Amino acid sequence: MISAQNKQLTLHKHPQIDITSSMNKITLGILGGGQLGRMSALAAANLGISVVIFTSEKNSPASLVAAKTIIADYTDERALKEFSKIVDVISYEFENIPIETIHFLQKLKPVYPNEKLLEVSQDRRSEKNFLGSIKIPTGRYAPVDKPQDMLDTLEKWNADSCILKTTRFGYDGKGQARYTSDSNIDTLWTQFNGAPLIMEEIIDFDCEISVIVARDATGKTIHYDPGLNEHKNHILSKTTVPAPLDKNVLSEAVSLAEKLAKDVNLRGVLTLELFVTKDNRLLANEIAPRTHNSGHWTIDACAHSQFENHVRAVCGLPVIEPHRHSPCEMHNLIGDDINLIEKYQRQENACLHDYGKQDIRPGRKMGHITILKD
Repeated sequence: MISAQNKQLTLHKHPQIDITSSMNKITLGILGGGQLGRMSALAAANLGISVVIFTSEKNSPASLVAAKTIIADYTDERALKEFSKIVDVISYEFENIPIETIHFLQKLKPVYPNEKLLEVSQDRRSEKNFLGSIKIPTGRYAPVDKPQDMLDTLEKWNADSCILKTTRFGYDGKGQARYTSDSNIDTLWTQFNGAPLIMEEIIDFDCEISVIVARDATGKTIHYDPGLNEHKNHILSKTTVPAPLDKNVLSEAVSLAEKLAKDVNLRGVLTLELFVTKDNRLLANEIAPRTHNSGHWTIDACAHSQFENHVRAVCGLPVIEPHRHSPCEMHNLIGDDINLIEKYQRQENACLHDYGKQDIRPGRKMGHITILKD
């Protein structure tokens, strides 16, 4: 284990390094030790690929199944160098990795997906602007620096409510609040502690779907069937596949996700979350530059999961069509829901996944269940 040393990273350009090792000698490095890293490490093991996890937390879910774990701060230059020496290629399992860390590692080993996708997805303003630049529609939005900016924009929109969000580090409903004409604007504003904000219009949508695509070094792109997502307390609770929606809407959703993958020159997996409006329009909500919670069903309902195809793409192997063999429902086990796992152990066609987290906390994703349908 390498202790954290919070050093300033020194950045400079370095050419990408191609992987020339044979498949059974590849070692994949993953930044992040959460459940996405855990499931990627398990998929890699099936391909004969070893995984080294780099994480700042002890006893992480991914470390329980990886060949090796380095525990250090993401800005620890010495630890990052040691990490790069023992891996052939690097990926990440969450998007809040400091971009400076990616720049630093790229001079040592190839990192996929590339920094462009990470930079875009880390900041909601950049994300919305980029989506607009490549003709992927979103709801209306505007940067706001003070309460009056928001009030002026609402007047221009002829609206009396909106969603305020921090531009960075928000997920599962964190870092956001709803403003209405009944809200105390000063109280609302102070809860963000001066963080940069963006305001988004409240969309009268019918449902949310997500599309996961994988793209390899040759540009070959595959997609997984769009999933219908349901949330509780802003956290994904259930994904249903196939999504029971008009096939033309689903086809358009896939096209938008594949367009995004091409425009960012994706190598790996990304996810595009979309709102479906009541008149069947699609509006992009968020980009995830990685495997995604709404795709956990792919482990049990497909011949080749999102995690396998991500590992394949970043390690220089071809991506493979998923070949979904079953319709299914994926249910997140959040907080105390993990105590229901014994109930599912007796249920046919229920595939259990316990992430091995030691502390049960409200809102924490502890595992998931995929129920295969006839």
